[in-house]
Amino acid sequence: MDQVTRDIATLLCLAAFFGYINHRWLKLPRTIGLVIIALFASLAAVGIDQLVPGWGVGPGLRAELIEIDFSATLMEGLLSFLLFAGALHVDLNALAARKWAIGVLATLGLLLATTIVGTTMWLVFDAVGVGIPFIYCLLFGALISPTDPVAVLGILKSAKVPPRLEAKIAGESLFNDGVGVVIFTVLLGLVGAQSVGTQESVIVDAVILFAEEALGGILLGLLTGGIAFFALRTIDEHNLEVIITLALVTGSYEIAQLLHTSGPIAVVVAGLIIGNHGRRYAMSDRTRERLSNFWTVVDEILNAVLFLLIGLEVVLIPTDTAFLWAGLIAIPVVLAARFVSVGLPIRVLNMWRDFTPGAVPVLTWGGLRGGISVALALSMPPSPERDLILTVCYAVVVFSIIVQGLTIGPLARRLVPPDETSPDTH
Repeated sequence: MDQVTRDIATLLCLAAFFGYINHRWLKLPRTIGLVIIALFASLAAVGIDQLVPGWGVGPGLRAELIEIDFSATLMEGLLSFLLFAGALHVDLNALAARKWAIGVLATLGLLLATTIVGTTMWLVFDAVGVGIPFIYCLLFGALISPTDPVAVLGILKSAKVPPRLEAKIAGESLFNDGVGVVIFTVLLGLVGAQSVGTQESVIVDAVILFAEEALGGILLGLLTGGIAFFALRTIDEHNLEVIITLALVTGSYEIAQLLHTSGPIAVVVAGLIIGNHGRRYAMSDRTRERLSNFWTVVDEILNAVLFLLIGLEVVLIPTDTAFLWAGLIAIPVVLAARFVSVGLPIRVLNMWRDFTPGAVPVLTWGGLRGGISVALALSMPPSPERDLILTVCYAVVVFSIIVQGLTIGPLARRLVPPDETSPDTH
């Protein structure tokens, strides 16, 4: 059995075993339960090695996870399928009705949050004695500010958030994730470009790269989604139509990589096309049911593997005391930046339309971070700055998934009036 096959078998067995424990006894939402159990299992492995030196459990787990390469597994493997599965079940009409709120939050709000987090953490890092260049602080802001659609969509299923807010949270997370990856890519490019070009040329290159990634991703998603829609409309064979959607996901992502555009944005746009126009005008009832069942199973399996990996990744996190303090401070910093980046745009937009009472605190607390942030941190070239950013990022992600994920449902039901729980057009 080769390494890849062994890794897949191990992850699926652990996901099934931990999932059974959670379903049988803990009864937490599946994704959150997997993170918690895997986190404690990883810490137990490290603890056993501390108490009984020579067992090799912790180092063995660490070696296995390094072999898996979390960043490549998520960004080049799982992400396209998870984003497509999520977009497939999002109502495009609900997104269109809230296009201004979602668009502003996913762009201007994200840039504002990135700036606030980066600037504040630059001061925090210096205060705890681990100061790093400002550009790296902005990199941290870019990877931690976007809400993670995988975490958001996975947890919203069990949180029972009112439909009106769920559409905003889900729509924003699908698009600001893609925009966040683009901003991170641009900033990471600037780290190396600072020493080889003038400030003006670096800024111009960054603007061009952003346009190519974001706009190119949208256009590519429209093109590939349109081609798949036409193909689905001309046949009625559910097995082949499922294969066409698989080809759409993998093909869109690969083409995006070749054209240097945003793969996540392309896949989301294609998923929205197939999930809405494709379902209505290109599929029979039988195909619609089979396609939905197939992608639901894919989504459940990959989500289980992803959240399991997030919990296991704790053994790869540097444990410098100053890093851990910075991580604890980063949690309220990221939440405060989220509050400002959500509240300010909504206050401005509120001059033209009404928003759900309680929208700002619920959107703030419901902005969950997940595996994409960890994967982006791991994708940075090895350096002391990367170790610091990885530790702080992991602290924020674990808090987000466990604490915010478990409480977003009760918070929304407490703050949103009962008569606001029906869908509307705002």
